[in-house]
Amino acid sequence: MSLRLRLVLAMLAMLVASALVMGLVAYRNVLGETEALFDYQLRQMALSLRDQGEIASAQAGPLADESLDFVIQIWTVDGRSIYASRPHAALPARALLGLANVDVRGQVWRTFSVATRDRVIQVAQPLQIRHRLAARAALRSVLPLLLVTPLLALGVWWLSGATLAPLARVAGEVRRRDEQSLAALGTDDLPNDIAPLVHALNGLLQRLRESLEGQRAFVADAAHELRSPLTALKLQLAVLRRTASADERAAALDALGVGIERAGRLVEQLLQLARNEPGAPGAPFERVDLAEVARDAIAATLAFAVSRGVEFELFADAPVHVDGDRAALGVLVRNLVDNAARYSPAGARVEVRVASADGAATLDVDDAGPGIPAADRERVFDRFYRRSADQTGSGLGLAIVQRIVERHGATVQLGDAPLGGLRVSVRFGRTLEPVSAASA
Repeated sequence: MSLRLRLVLAMLAMLVASALVMGLVAYRNVLGETEALFDYQLRQMALSLRDQGEIASAQAGPLADESLDFVIQIWTVDGRSIYASRPHAALPARALLGLANVDVRGQVWRTFSVATRDRVIQVAQPLQIRHRLAARAALRSVLPLLLVTPLLALGVWWLSGATLAPLARVAGEVRRRDEQSLAALGTDDLPNDIAPLVHALNGLLQRLRESLEGQRAFVADAAHELRSPLTALKLQLAVLRRTASADERAAALDALGVGIERAGRLVEQLLQLARNEPGAPGAPFERVDLAEVARDAIAATLAFAVSRGVEFELFADAPVHVDGDRAALGVLVRNLVDNAARYSPAGARVEVRVASADGAATLDVDDAGPGIPAADRERVFDRFYRRSADQTGSGLGLAIVQRIVERHGATVQLGDAPLGGLRVSVRFGRTLEPVSAASA
């Protein structure tokens, strides 16, 4: 049901209820007023006949008119009826001086009686007639409201349409959009009740536009990055097919394996980045020991570090708990330690520290590599960014770290490490219990 129809029905219901209440109040008020007026008429009629000796034939004729709703009776002082304005099947047979209600054969009469020296005069009127006259008077007072109700309904219908026109305009503008139209809705001449809705829709459209633009850029960048390793794999496969000697074939197979490994790592990083993009569904958060996650990440990277002659040193003796996605945190630490091992010289040492400082969990990874100049430390978190053309890697490691950090409400900073290379510091929220850091 539309808001317009709901408003009209509500207004009509209020009008009908008001008419009923007004009719009831008017009926009771008019009934009281007519009762007093009719009592006054009965009194004046009886008193006017009190000082009259006899009722003349000229006056008796009009008083006997059956269209009149009252009856006049006169008795002698000894109770003998000497006059009745008109015959009736059930008239009050006795007189009670003053105003009284007399029940005669199931019909109630309102009477007024007055006594003189030689007779008693009574004027009576049925109560049913009084009530009917009062109801007619009440209906006449309410009838104008009932007649004007349809006009009011039409007015409410038109007024509701004019009031809801801005909302209909916004709905029409949204309805005419397609999936490519994400421009902001117009905000001119909007009522205060609708403006917050339009502003919220504009905010949603902006977020959708940014998300779609990010996805398009991600797909374009991913396609560009995948083109090079796939082209290299095709060339290596062609070289493998042309090789004749066993040594050349072994070398070609090794090169092909390295290319496949590189392409597989790139695809894995792309999937990790996609899973941690804003708005992507993720695993629910749980209580995670960051020190344990660091140990697992180092163990997973240890073979590669040994191949380069790099040693890991972990400083995390006690558990440090954070709320997060265990798998995503594992990816974060693996990317950091993998980058540290990849860019450190042979025989260098990589230090990983997990601690609690001021009630907040911290993760520091120090290496002895070339580091990153301060001017480039913001850009290295961009996807596919490489500081130089001959730099190895896909340029996704720190971008993935940034997305995971944002998802967990943490912060990441780059600085100079005491070992001479780069320090990556990740600071989480408050921990459950403080721990002391010691050399492991």
